[in-house]
Amino acid sequence: MANIALLIAGGSGNRMKQDIPKQFLTVNERPVIVYTLEAFEKHPEIDEIAVVCLESWENVLWAYAKQFNINKLKYVTKGGKNGQDSIRNGVFGLEKCHDKDDIVLIHDAIRPMISADIISDNIRVCREYGNAITVIPCAEAMLRTEDGLESSALYPRDNLKRTQTPQAFKLGEICDLHRRALKAGITNSVASCTLKVEMGEKVFFSRGSEKNIKLTTVEDIDIFKALLMAKRSDWLKG
Repeated sequence: MANIALLIAGGSGNRMKQDIPKQFLTVNERPVIVYTLEAFEKHPEIDEIAVVCLESWENVLWAYAKQFNINKLKYVTKGGKNGQDSIRNGVFGLEKCHDKDDIVLIHDAIRPMISADIISDNIRVCREYGNAITVIPCAEAMLRTEDGLESSALYPRDNLKRTQTPQAFKLGEICDLHRRALKAGITNSVASCTLKVEMGEKVFFSRGSEKNIKLTTVEDIDIFKALLMAKRSDWLKG
């Protein structure tokens, strides 16, 4: 049974307001996506890496893989018009050359601080329960609003989880889910876990981390740089 990392790098990154897609922005002389690729490259349980890539950036990705010795990268698939479309392209591509019981870990390419522990727990939970959604507790007070301006209602935070990636599934099951979702008219679910729930199915939790940030805004890049600096400081002390 193989474990395949499927990185989703099909977005154009409009919210970052940069000319270069955020997954290809350079931070400390490395593109963001390379940090993410290296995390899966170094993990002993990951057998292969596939990437769903923004159109016209495929050759750049292969060049980076060669430059930074990402030897597990085997497949690059074209991105879709939204996240659900891109993930479907990726898992359908893997289905052509992998067993239905192989595990696919679907991960945002713009979560470059993914740790080995998060990857390991994601695989463990998926093997035990059939799927695994990386989550962290909700620490903030949660208020419900109808107009975005005011609130007089709250939602108990103990009943909430904040989802991250990776999100792991048996390859055959996630492909079947996408086929059934299309028949049901669901075409723009925001994540694999939401698609699963929208289809009336249960998901199981694996452990995430506050450090496993998603680089969506310029402020997130600043946080990423600080985390890299702290990681380097810890390495130098060790």
